[in-house]
Amino acid sequence: MSLMSEVGQKAFNLGIPLAVHMDVTYRCNERCVHCYLDHDDHGEMTTSEIKGVLDQLAEAGVFFLTFSGGEVFMRRDFFELVEYARRLMFNVKIKTNAVMIHEEEAQRIRKLGVDSIQISVYSHRPEVHDAITKLPHSLERTVRAIRFLRAQGLRVTIANVLMTSNSADHAGVQQLAADLGVQYTLDPTITPMMDGNTSVLSLRIPGEELPEIFHNPALVTNQEEFCAPPKPPSDEDLEGYSCSAGHSFCYISPYGDVFPCVQFPLPTGNVRQQKFLDIWNFSPQMKEVRSIQAKDLNVCSSCSHVGSCSRCPGLAYMEGSMRGPSTADCEKSFYRTGVPTANMLRQGLSKPRTTVPLIQIRPVAIAVSV
Repeated sequence: MSLMSEVGQKAFNLGIPLAVHMDVTYRCNERCVHCYLDHDDHGEMTTSEIKGVLDQLAEAGVFFLTFSGGEVFMRRDFFELVEYARRLMFNVKIKTNAVMIHEEEAQRIRKLGVDSIQISVYSHRPEVHDAITKLPHSLERTVRAIRFLRAQGLRVTIANVLMTSNSADHAGVQQLAADLGVQYTLDPTITPMMDGNTSVLSLRIPGEELPEIFHNPALVTNQEEFCAPPKPPSDEDLEGYSCSAGHSFCYISPYGDVFPCVQFPLPTGNVRQQKFLDIWNFSPQMKEVRSIQAKDLNVCSSCSHVGSCSRCPGLAYMEGSMRGPSTADCEKSFYRTGVPTANMLRQGLSKPRTTVPLIQIRPVAIAVSV
């Protein structure tokens, strides 16, 4: 086990919030067709409020801090926030579309000691990427920014969300990443909007296209093990937990709402009204999330995939129950292995439906400042 894996496991076991994802704004200069956020400003935390939260996170034992949005550079105080976070010795990562990063900004990011930057790129073809972002010349500006960042010696990862409009372009984006000397990640997950709107789910690529990704050794490491037929769940599998959400990781919105994860919109408290540690340690919702083991899951506990499934409890929660199955993850498990999941068998399906099922998504309440 690597040192970081060991630290992460200890934090998980001790219930220390080792990593926090903080969206500093939902405002954005792009309007990506698949985005799940409301881009209007409903009363974002002020500079002083965010600094106060960062003080509390440092006190709580947080080490890894990811700043995201929206687009982080829509906040004029963003560098001030990064500088304050670095003064508190956080390991800072930034998620951005990089459209607003020029040479000067790249230099400042390096001087502040930012660990890494994740940048969204949807296609190597401008006409496809720009159609998704709805911002003309966005690919050109993003690629130029990546070159500025790499010239400063910074670690950059291109994140490629896969959907119907760009499903044929992942190889081209991967090659672009190689040409730029940056890392590449691929994600076929489209998330429902936080207001309950499920229309974006129509952008998910057809499940029949997933095997091409899952069985491509250039895209999936340890492919043989990843795509192997599932083994019967062991006692250790059933005693395990879904993920780090609520155990050693959580998400804070621009309005101070605290959730187990950015994809797990279960409100657990608000840092404008409570101390972060009080929410983390005493929130009934956080305690419930932490209590759920694989053996407690409806349907999934009896599934042969339980030990290898990428089941997201947040997506399951949005479908109706954090203890239930996630339709998208059931589909992934099937197309990885060719073996039906317990949820599919319960519905009498030998393979996933060809259309995205109509599911009831929970809308998320946000705290609005007055």
